[in-house]
Amino acid sequence: MRQRWSDVSFLHWKVDPKLVEDYMPAGCTPDVINGSTWVGLIGFQMSKSSFFGSPSIPWLGNFPEVNVRLYSIDELGHRGVVFLSLEASHVIPVLIARMAFGLKYQWAAMKLEQRDGMVAYLTRRHGQPDASSHMIVQPSHDVAANAAIALDPVSTFLTSRWGFHERHLGHTIYCRNHHQSWPLQHAKLVHLDDGLLAAAGFKGLADRAPDSVLYATEVTTVFASPQQRNRVR
Repeated sequence: MRQRWSDVSFLHWKVDPKLVEDYMPAGCTPDVINGSTWVGLIGFQMSKSSFFGSPSIPWLGNFPEVNVRLYSIDELGHRGVVFLSLEASHVIPVLIARMAFGLKYQWAAMKLEQRDGMVAYLTRRHGQPDASSHMIVQPSHDVAANAAIALDPVSTFLTSRWGFHERHLGHTIYCRNHHQSWPLQHAKLVHLDDGLLAAAGFKGLADRAPDSVLYATEVTTVFASPQQRNRVR
């Protein structure tokens, strides 16, 4: 599966690792840095999507996405993410991703807009209107400060994730992805009205300011075939 991700905003909150243990697939534990793990709310525009080696599909593979994710490490030391939900506006890719990878995609009405140097993401899940989010982020153009992000271990921990773990067909799978380094920028959270974190099990988390806000213009990523890790008990 090949995709381009653009206008990517990363909002992250520190949490106690014990709060996310029950969300980990079998064989995985929360990945921790400086004694904490993190919950992420990530918005971006997906485009140039292709599945199973097919050509990209201009209309079908072009849509906004907002996901809620955690950070995992498996018994072999592979670091990844665990998606608690992924909102997408086209139902066919939602069904394909659910069947092929077991990912928790949800069909939603969505919009991504740029205005006055800011990026706005708006999503509302069909059939579950409380599972919605409206976030506005303003990327920083401080060249020196943005260049320093590459040396920040927390920013690297949150964004340099080369695969995901998921429960699928009775097993834990690990699916690697490959992309160039993120062109990260600092960013300011201008507005957040979010129900996705609460819908994923983290009620009240969005009431406090995120501990990290980052932005990236775009990367192209390729997901490899899933690797089976173990049977879910």
